[in-house]
Amino acid sequence: MSKIVFFSIPAQGHTNPTIPVVADLVNRGHQVWYYSFLKFQEKIEGAGATFIACDEFLPLLSQKELDRTVGKDFAALIEMVADTTIALDEKVCKGLRTIQPDCIVSDSLCFWGKLFAKKLEIPYICSTTSFAFNEYTAKLMKHSFMELWRMVLGMPRINKKIQLLKNHGYEVRNFVSIVQNDNKTDTIVYTSKEFQPMADTFSKRYAFVGPSIRHSPPVQNDKKDRKVVYISLGTVLNQNRDFYQNYIKAFANTDYDVVMSVGEKTKISSLGSIPGNFTVKNSVDQISILQIADVFITHCGMNSANESLYFGVPMVLFPQHSEQRMVADRVVELGIGLKLKWNKPKYLATAVAEVLENRTYYENAQRLSETFRKTGGAVEAADVILTKIREKSYQE
Repeated sequence: MSKIVFFSIPAQGHTNPTIPVVADLVNRGHQVWYYSFLKFQEKIEGAGATFIACDEFLPLLSQKELDRTVGKDFAALIEMVADTTIALDEKVCKGLRTIQPDCIVSDSLCFWGKLFAKKLEIPYICSTTSFAFNEYTAKLMKHSFMELWRMVLGMPRINKKIQLLKNHGYEVRNFVSIVQNDNKTDTIVYTSKEFQPMADTFSKRYAFVGPSIRHSPPVQNDKKDRKVVYISLGTVLNQNRDFYQNYIKAFANTDYDVVMSVGEKTKISSLGSIPGNFTVKNSVDQISILQIADVFITHCGMNSANESLYFGVPMVLFPQHSEQRMVADRVVELGIGLKLKWNKPKYLATAVAEVLENRTYYENAQRLSETFRKTGGAVEAADVILTKIREKSYQE
């Protein structure tokens, strides 16, 4: 029996793919501890892991500050990572010394998990729910002028936090050493090689296991003669009333059945009158919806894109920061979706009609779906973790 510790950030798209992996490890008889946040406690404990809350150690951020940090302000992200690592230091290091795990599996953006593993010399595996990044794929990231400008202005703040980490015993050369893996790092990537840009530039230590999809039955759909349009901007940057209202105008009383998920903080009443062919909710079971959807209008978060492609659903793309733009560009490159240039009702209606009526988008989505379904998903991810542990034990 092995002892495995997981770390992740407080984000659905980074935590959800790991839950089936945890469940598979537990079902095989292994012990799992998961350092996470209270909103994920039920899921984590439901998978059979021991949940350890980190909420009180996370810097208090307003929604505005959180939105700025997620994908838009790299300096703010490094500050949050450093502050969280230092705040967690005593609690986590004490806990890890007690547990004595065989391996730490940490999300690629949960840099404190990586830092703890290095400090305590515990075998480390990176869990990547975005595309894998190296010196080649990083060039595909198209930062906006404002993102680049914020990074330049933020370098003094970044360097200050790097020094603070060094003062607390963390071996950090520079911010690149925190955020970047190399070809010697064991890395689980939750997509297929066929979707990953420049997949041939990664070593065999990168395991492209495909999306980790939980089982969920499709929603009941009695109107099979009508196209189903699903709209969601994810779980973080989803407060965009103009966007939702423009789609209501674009598809009101059309032949489409529209399912719109607007996020927990959007008041549905603020959107005005909801047409009869619309179902508008604060949250939905996305996997259930995608099994009956004909097109997915999405922010291009990696988790959403993976789930859409797994079920062979073409996309209309509305990226909001550089990582999402990279995902959107790859979807367009493979002929599976169309990227929006404007957010006006007439244009939106035309874009969706193009994806629905041009059969090529659907056929390309189906072809990529086949590659996703051939990957091992959660089971293969668990195999990677256990193989790493066995290799370490043989070396000792």
